[in-house]
Order: sequence, then structure tokens, then C-alpha cells
Amino acid sequence: MKFDSPATNNPIDQLKIVGKPTPRIDGPLKTTGLAPYAYERHDVAPNAAYGYVVGAGIAKGRIASMDLRAARAAPGVLAIINARNAGKLGKGKFNTAKLLGGPVIEHYHQALALVVAETFEQARAAAALVKIEYTTSSGEFDLAVAKDSAPMPGSSDGSPREKTRGDFAKAFTEAPVQLDVTFTTPDQTHAMMEPHATTAAWEGRKLTVWTANQMIDWSASDLAKTLGIPKSDVRVVSPFVGGGFGGKLWIRADALLAALGARVAGRPVKVALQRSLIANNTVHRPATIQRIRLGATRDGKLSAISHLSWSGNLPGGSTEPAVDQTRLLYAAPNRETHVRLAVLDLPEGNALRAPGEASGMMALESAMDEIAERLDMDPIELRALNDTQVDPENPKRPFSQRRLIECMRAGAQHFGWNKRNARPAQVRDGRWMVGMGMAAAYRGNPVMNSGARVRLNKNGSLTVETDMTDIGTGSYTIIAQTAAETMGLTLDKVFVRLGDSNYPVSAGSGGQWGANSSTAGVYAACMKLRGDIAKKLGFDVADATFADGMVRSGDRAVALAEVAGSEDMSAEDKIEFGDLKKKYVQSTFGAHFVEVGVDAATAEIRVRRMLAVCAAGRILNPMAARSQVIGAMTMGVGAALIEELAVDKRHGFFVNHDLAGYEVPVHADIPHQEVIFLDETDPISSPMKAKGVGELGLCGIAAAVANAVYNATGVRVRDYPITLDKLLHQMPPVT
Repeated sequence: MKFDSPATNNPIDQLKIVGKPTPRIDGPLKTTGLAPYAYERHDVAPNAAYGYVVGAGIAKGRIASMDLRAARAAPGVLAIINARNAGKLGKGKFNTAKLLGGPVIEHYHQALALVVAETFEQARAAAALVKIEYTTSSGEFDLAVAKDSAPMPGSSDGSPREKTRGDFAKAFTEAPVQLDVTFTTPDQTHAMMEPHATTAAWEGRKLTVWTANQMIDWSASDLAKTLGIPKSDVRVVSPFVGGGFGGKLWIRADALLAALGARVAGRPVKVALQRSLIANNTVHRPATIQRIRLGATRDGKLSAISHLSWSGNLPGGSTEPAVDQTRLLYAAPNRETHVRLAVLDLPEGNALRAPGEASGMMALESAMDEIAERLDMDPIELRALNDTQVDPENPKRPFSQRRLIECMRAGAQHFGWNKRNARPAQVRDGRWMVGMGMAAAYRGNPVMNSGARVRLNKNGSLTVETDMTDIGTGSYTIIAQTAAETMGLTLDKVFVRLGDSNYPVSAGSGGQWGANSSTAGVYAACMKLRGDIAKKLGFDVADATFADGMVRSGDRAVALAEVAGSEDMSAEDKIEFGDLKKKYVQSTFGAHFVEVGVDAATAEIRVRRMLAVCAAGRILNPMAARSQVIGAMTMGVGAALIEELAVDKRHGFFVNHDLAGYEVPVHADIPHQEVIFLDETDPISSPMKAKGVGELGLCGIAAAVANAVYNATGVRVRDYPITLDKLLHQMPPVT
């Protein structure tokens, strides 16, 4: 099914099942421990051996020697795999560094060996006996030092790295009100509950990996390329994934090493990256240095916007696109946005939930708060004055939907924004200094082609198969809702199978494209099945209605179970998106509101209230969508106040590389959260008229927290996270 013109009325618009708050159908499996995660696939690999990864102890250099004698002689050891005996290995399209290092070492904790043994404890003990001597090379580990020599990177995805319109320098110089500020955001790690884990088994030339992965087809291709075998010989299975946030978009060392270990050991092998390796061995969100300059007239009209961002990565790596939202969010005739990429010898930087906007909004929305204060304007009114319904850099390209200011106004009324004291450090509640802050929320609405196969069974039920993944987001449920709505079935008559490369290729989970694209693919397959059913019955497909397990046309009504017959009926199709995304800016919008208390004596920060208002097309399942948004808000609190990978700038690694040292918010840190969804549909987005929402909730929330802290204390911190040591010496005197 091609989608190259706006959607008209279709079966989804019935909203009998789609759009209803529906508990996740996979919930009982997870709450009873029956959901099969990758490391627990005892059903498919009952005699699996265990692998333990040995990571590099330096950031850059070479292996001088590797002594494996003691490890090989240890009890239970079956095999030890390293670069010398692994055979010729390639590098996948989505990997910057090699997944198995040696003799060259590209980053700290790069996998150098896998010890395979009968038990996990034996593998771990033997791995401790591997003795490696290194020849160390000097490296660059400090973004602040490397930024001045950072060039503009080449574009791997087609998006421009530098964009200008008008004459920014002249307009900024002439602006009556100016702001020139620099923000820094730290390296961050994904910290998902389930580690990167894989169980691998060979059957002749055929490899199957049961792995924690978000993008099945990408990973099947990259694993085949790395191993040098046909893609048709690789099967990737990921029916349940315990969190990903972008860190499992691609194969990592666990998948490759499990496959290599299983080949050498001659039996299935399971590998889970130990938590202390994940931060350095897998990808992370890169740190940024962002300079923002805003020029405005005295009545608040922005005349000039500049956003420059620096990030770092390994050679050949990608940049953190922190300026993307600035290109689209506010109108100004003169503008420039640049990104620069420094070569660093730290572990690979790549996608973490809402890459680009999550970091970029931390700076942009704080800067908007600052210039609003200089203008003596309410922050919402400043944003409303500079709203735009067209692409500021291409005015002939309108937004498909843009209800940003509606989100802000609705949020202000619900949150009690009119009670905010615009003067900072004025409101007290006992020992607490209290403040309110807000920020815009913005995230693009990417779409990807996505396929599915549906089968009408002889009992009248429907089976859906697609390689879409569920990373805790509710994919099983919204796909079942889509199929049930389209085919006129109740939800209990739909059975969904996900996460298998034997199924049709879907959009996968990532970039906020998963829900909208994958359900559109399921809709396409169901509509093809509807056509086949109508043709089999001699019905006019345009006249046929599907409801209550029946198909009707004129005065005829036939049960779907009868239509299927003894052979069942199946159909396969995919949604193919045309060029509407070129004609229209497709984005999601929202507004975040936060109230904080800051201890007047200690500068400890406590978030007291949070609200998100979102405009993201049709909400397919409000219950699941709310969970996604409040989870994203929680991550935003972490980014604002506590999350930071500390870099050892002498030796090139992240020091706090486990959950004991890398702090994330816990229940006690998060107060009552509210989410409001504006009632809207976007027919330009997809046949579902939906958009993604899971990353929107993260974009802007950290800035809202920062703005609330400033309102409470009068102290502006531009170096995230806002820890008490950055506040304490600037706090007002205790009274």
C-alpha cells in the first residue's frame, strides 16, 4: 500500500478499539515471569554454555600479549575466542568500532575475548585469569579541548550539517536585546533494566540468535556482514526486549561473541554483557557544548537565531544533532545552525532516546527562558509571539499540524501558571524555595516503510506476524488493536507475533517512528486481506463492512470463520511512504510544566509537580502513551539533575560505569505526573493519522526543570546536570 496522499475516512476512524485505553496484552506474561527474554531461552537452548566477555583495560593502543594458559586450564572452560582465532570478521554498517578488538584497541572495554564454560561462574572465574599486556597510545578524551579543531562532519543521513538564512551576524549585532550563552550537556548512558544479552545456536550453516534488539532487519544484515555469511543464513529473534532507548538498535558485542562462541564450542552459548561493561562497550549519548545566540526587538520578536553545537566521537562516528529542533521551532528571518564533530577516543557515541532534540532542547529552551526575562515577558507569550506555521527556513513548506501554543495555553491553565511569581527567589514554603518553569516540547515525526503478514484462521481468529519489536512500549497491544479494528474482530480474537526475522520487515522500534509506522503496515496487510475476502465472496470491497466477526455486503452476511475455511487465508503487504514528508514538516509538539523546591540551606532540589501536554496525532492507546510520556519525563528529570557519565580524561573511560555509580531517578525522586493529550488527527502522517509520542516526553523536560530551579533560586546553571555543588555557592543568603 502506497501512502502518497493524505488519509481519508478509513476503518481505523471507527475507534471502537483503536484509541481506547487498553491494558497491555503482554502484561500477564511479564508479571508472571513467562515472557521469554534473550538470556532466558532455555526452551530453545536447554544445553547452553555460558560466555563471559573480557574488555580492554586501556582506551587506545595495542595488545602486546595475551596469555590464555591459565584460563584454558580452568575448570569447565570449553573455548576462548579472540581476534586471533575468530576468523576473518567484517564490520557492520551501524558499528563505528569493531565489536571484537585486537590487536588494535579502539576504546576502553572494547571486547577482546570471550571465555566459554559450562557455567556462568566458571566462565567468570576463568576470564579473571586472562592476562593481557598492552602498548598504550595517547588519545584525546576531552571535548572542551578538542572542540576548537573540530571540523563540520560529513552527512551520513542526507541532513545538512550547516544551514543559514538571511544575515545572522548583522541582525544579531543590530538587535536591541541580545543573548549569548553556552550550555554543556554530559555523556549519558541508557541504563536499561535488561542488559545486552544473546543466546546463539548453529544448525549447520544456519545461525539463530535470540537477542535483545530493537531493529531486527538491520541487525540480521549487520550480523551476516560481520560474520561474512549470507543474510539468509541468519535468523534474529527478539520477541521481548527489556528496554532499549536506542542502545539496542544494532548488534553489539554480545550477539557477535555468542555466535562465535557457539560455533567454536559446538553448542548454544549465551552471553550477557556484564553491567560494568555496558557504558563503555556499547553506545552512549555524546556530551555537547552548545552556544546559543538570540537577538530580539524590544517587543519580543526574534530577529536572529544561532545555535552551534560540538560533540565528539570515534573516527567515522556520527554527531549528536542537537540543533535540529532550532531549525524548525521558532520564527526569525536571520538564522544559522551548525554542528561540529571532534574526534575523541572515548567509546562510541550514538542514539539515546530522542537523539538531538533531547540535548538540544536542554539548551534552547533554557535560553528562551533567559531572553524572556531580559524582555520582561512571560515565557509562554514570547514563544507565542515567535510561533510559525511554516518551516522558517523554507516558508513554502507548511507543518502538517502544529499546535504548540495550544499545548502551552492548556498546560498553563491546568498547572496554575498564573500563580507563578516572575521574579526569582520570591516564593518560600518553609525551608524550601519554590519555583515554576516551563519549556516547549518538540520532536520530529519520522516514518519508515513497514510490513506485516496476517492470517485469518479457520476458527475466525486472526494472527499477525511482523518483525516489529516491543521494547516495553506496548507494540503487541497497539498492533492487536489495529488488526481488530480493521477486521471487525474483538481484541481477544487477535494473536500477535513479533520480533523474528522470518516475519515481514517492519519499521522496528526507534526514533519515535515505531508505533505509527508498524501499525500502518499492519493496517495495509489487513486491508489487503479484506480485499481478498471480498473477492472470494463476490462482494464489492468498497461496499463490504467488517464488524462483529462478520463481513457484510447488501443483504448477505458471512462469518469470517466460514470465509477462512479449512485452509485459512493469509495476506501480506507493507506501507510505503511517499514524499508527503518533503511537502510538509511532520512533527510532534508539547509543553512541559514543572514545580520544584530547593532547600535554602543545602541547595538540594526536589521536583514537586510535573505536567506534559502533547499534540501527537491520534493516540492509539492512551494508557500506553501516558506510560511512555511519564517514563520520558522521568528520564528528563535524570538528565536535568543527576545523570552524567564521568570521564577519566587521563585514561579515556567512563568511571561510573554501573548502576551503583551512574545515578538515575528512583520512585522517591518523582512526584505526581500528569499528561494531557490534545484531541487531534494528522491525515498527512499515515493511514492511522497518528504520530510517535514516546520521545516527545523527553524533549524539553530537562529545561523546564532548569527554568524552575532558576525561578526558585535566581541561580542559572548552564552546565547540566544541575547538582547542588553548582548551586550552593550562588544561593541567596539563608534567612
